Amino acid sequence: MSGLKSGPISEAKAPISEAKAPISETKATGSAYAAGSLLTVEHLSIADVAEILAMTARLEAMSSAERARVLEGRTIALLFYESSTRTRTSFELAAKSLGATTTLVSDKSSSIEKGESLKDTGLTLRALGAEAIILRHSASGAPFLLARVTGLPVLNAGDGMHQHPSQALLDLRTMLSRLPGLGVHAAIDANTLDGVTVVITGDIRHSRVARSDAMLLPRLGAHVVLCGPEELLPEDALGLDPVEGAGIEIERDFDAALRRADVVMMLRIQKERLTGVDLDLGEYIARYQLSVARLAATAPKAMVMHPGPIIRGLEITSEMADAPQSAIEEQVAQGLAVRRAVLVRALGVMA
Repeated sequence: MSGLKSGPISEAKAPISEAKAPISETKATGSAYAAGSLLTVEHLSIADVAEILAMTARLEAMSSAERARVLEGRTIALLFYESSTRTRTSFELAAKSLGATTTLVSDKSSSIEKGESLKDTGLTLRALGAEAIILRHSASGAPFLLARVTGLPVLNAGDGMHQHPSQALLDLRTMLSRLPGLGVHAAIDANTLDGVTVVITGDIRHSRVARSDAMLLPRLGAHVVLCGPEELLPEDALGLDPVEGAGIEIERDFDAALRRADVVMMLRIQKERLTGVDLDLGEYIARYQLSVARLAATAPKAMVMHPGPIIRGLEITSEMADAPQSAIEEQVAQGLAVRRAVLVRALGVMA
C-alpha cells in the first residue's frame, strides 16, 4: 500500500488494519512487560480504563502541594526520537507536578545522533536510575522492544503509525467532560458511550491517534465513522474494529458523516508521510475542511476535537478551531491530567 513506510523495527508494510508492532507479544496481554507499561490500547481492559480515569480524578482533586509528594524521589526518563510539543511537554509537566525528577533525551542532542541503538540507550537510562521511560519513536513497535530489553515500565508516547494510547485516554475524558449526561466522573463500562457517534476525518492512513481512538471508543459503546478520501483512508481500516463489524464504518461524504456526529475529530494531513500519495489539496479542502458554516449546517451541537498540531486553513478553519464548539484546548489540559495518572500507574504508586 503506498504511503505506509517501514522503520528499522516496523512491519508497517501491512495494511492499515494490521499495522501493528511486529513483536508477537503485542497480540497478547500486557503481562509480558513490566506492570504499569502503557504500550497499546489493546492491552487495556475496560476496568483498566476505568481505573486510569478514576486515578486522574483523584489526582486532579488534590492540592498542588499534595500532588507534588506522590512521586517524590522517583526518576522518569523521556526519550523522544521525533519532535513533539503537546505530548512531551504534558508528560514532563505531569511528572514534575507529581514531584518526580525528569530527564529528557532527544535524538538531536545525545549519543543517538552518533548511532547508538534504542536498546543501548534504554539500558543506559536504566543504569542511570530511570524507573520508567516515556518513548516516542518513528518505528512501530519500538516501545515493545524497549520494554522487553530494559524490564522497565514504558509509556508509549507515539510509535510510528501504530499507537498513541495516552492520546486515546485523554480524548475519551474530553468527550466525557462535554457530552450531555456524562461528565468526567461517569461510570466506565461497555455502554458508557452508547448512542454517541464519533466522526474521525483526515489522514487516517498515517494516524496513530485514529488507530488508538478507533480501537478504544467502540469498546465503550461509541460508533466510529471514519471519513476521508481513499488515498488517506483505505477500506481495510475497517479491520481496526474491536467489536467485529459493529463499531466502525467508512463514509466518504463528509457532510453526510457530520449529520450523524456528536463528536467531530479532525486530523492533519501528515505531509511528511505522504510519499507516493497523489493528493489534490484544493479538492481536499473543498470536500473535507471543517468550517463554522459547515458545522452549523450539518451538526450544530457537535463538539470539535483535534489532537494537534493543527494546520489552520487546511483540515480546519482558524475560526472553527477557536469556536465555542471546539474542545481542542481542553484536550491539551486533559492530556496533563491523564498523563499524571498513567505515570502513577507506571510506578505502582497508590494515590
